[in-house]
Amino acid sequence: MANNGVPLQVPMLTKSNYDNWSLRMVALLGAHDVWEIVEKGLVIPENEGTLSQTQKDSLRDSRKRDKKALCLIYQGLDEDTFEKVSGATTAKEAWEKLRTSYKGADQVKKVRL
Repeated sequence: MANNGVPLQVPMLTKSNYDNWSLRMVALLGAHDVWEIVEKGLVIPENEGTLSQTQKDSLRDSRKRDKKALCLIYQGLDEDTFEKVSGATTAKEAWEKLRTSYKGADQVKKVRL
């Protein structure tokens, strides 16, 4: 992926940089106009058959944006971390799994200190 001729640089998540990584990712996802779908989540109606064409188009766009966000998140993960979130079906779900995994680990470290 390139952005105006500049290579896209997705920050890599490590065991010790979750806070900085998440700030950079929020900025990156926002620049790609997909942060809102990560934050609010993808809402799939129960009966898609009853949607108007405009609603179907909007849902298709939301799904596409969600997959783009998920792809960007995946790019910032090593193989082990990717395995932890590979079962996520939405960008929000992957983001929440990462937050729980890394913020939860921070809480345990603080309690031990």
